[in-house]
Amino acid sequence: MAIKPATPKGTRDFSAIEIAKRNYIRGILQNAFEYFSFQPIETPSFERLETLTGVYGEEGDRLVFKILNSGEKVKKADTEALASGAYQKFSRSLSDKALRYDLTVPFARYVAQHQNELTFPFRRYQIQPVWRADRPQHGRFQEFYQCDADIVGERSLWQEVEVLALYDRAFSDLKIEGVTLKINHRKILAGIAGKLGAEERLVDFTIALDKLDKIGKEGVFKELSSKEFTPNALDLLEELLSLKGSAAKQLEVLKSILSDQPEGLKGIEELEFIFKQLNPSALHTVNLNFDLTLARGLHYYTGMIVEVSAPESVKMGSIGGGGRYDDLTATFGLNTMSGIGVSFGFERIYLVMEELHLFPDELLPTSQVLFVNFGSNAASIAYSSVAKLRQQNIVCEIYPTEAKLKKQLGYANQKGIQKVVLIGEEEVKANTFILKDMKLGTQTSHSLSDLLKVLA
Repeated sequence: MAIKPATPKGTRDFSAIEIAKRNYIRGILQNAFEYFSFQPIETPSFERLETLTGVYGEEGDRLVFKILNSGEKVKKADTEALASGAYQKFSRSLSDKALRYDLTVPFARYVAQHQNELTFPFRRYQIQPVWRADRPQHGRFQEFYQCDADIVGERSLWQEVEVLALYDRAFSDLKIEGVTLKINHRKILAGIAGKLGAEERLVDFTIALDKLDKIGKEGVFKELSSKEFTPNALDLLEELLSLKGSAAKQLEVLKSILSDQPEGLKGIEELEFIFKQLNPSALHTVNLNFDLTLARGLHYYTGMIVEVSAPESVKMGSIGGGGRYDDLTATFGLNTMSGIGVSFGFERIYLVMEELHLFPDELLPTSQVLFVNFGSNAASIAYSSVAKLRQQNIVCEIYPTEAKLKKQLGYANQKGIQKVVLIGEEEVKANTFILKDMKLGTQTSHSLSDLLKVLA
């Protein structure tokens, strides 16, 4: 029985024109990264399982694609753990590798592993696929590309300014207007948790708050209530979430509310510095907003966090995000190595540009010239002409078979080839060729010796 042709759930094939558009985005992002002095690296598509677990939080860990052991390793599965009901232990004995979930944790591993070869602060960018066992939906896939830029080895707030300015440069170059950078600070969230009397439940607080857009305020409060947050704490949170006005105004109010929370005040101070440097006149395309509800559920963030919203005219979720992480490399034995990184949502940026018709009209590389195949000696002369043009870096091809002229001209039309060269038996005898312009509908006769002059 024939196998039904289908891609695995959450994955896609890409046509030639789609690849051309993806390469267009990639080229602009690479140029922006390198303009800001970031250097490229690549890491393996899969990592040791222990590298990828325990850093994304419980919900993130569930989305890691594990790779089952094969061959002789299968024989080493812990069947005793299975018999005793220790299913997690048994699962780990079946798998010791996993597809990478993101590019940040593998990068932290890379820095720790190659620390003696790097010059710090180290600025890297990386564009590679990642995998998540998430439920596929519009703009969300199980296999997709991430584009990350990170700076490690320096705690200066100028690095926060740099990565936000990088966003501005990239979206300016992509010509996507109306992008908003929403920023918050994990220290402010920690200060709020302290004010709510829940210092030890910061993770529960941020995980719930991160779901605000999905389940609404009522859903968030219900989840926090189930985590034993008191009614008084939720009343205060209600007051905090109702803050409005400019970033400066909201931060000033927060200073008063968090006056007894040193960590929260530190976060406010850092954001005030960032807003001062990136005032509206310093940005070309993006809008920079303070958003107290922004939490970003990943556990490794310790400072400023950012999320990128698409233009309001496009129905799309986040198209980027990131933040400061001070302790990530400590997981791999490298302490006091602060870092900050941002990610560009490659797949969603593609969809936004498609919807806004921002791709140039002519992206797909195609032949400049098609030589009609008249068979026999004429085809040999046509092919020798193809070779001469290719030596002059002119992209051209010969139709592979001696088909009817209408079919060959139809092929040229479908591929958008404007110039068609006809060398039939009569042209061979006269040492000439006919040039047909498919766009203008004209054709002219020329000496074969003038081929390069006419087509170069």
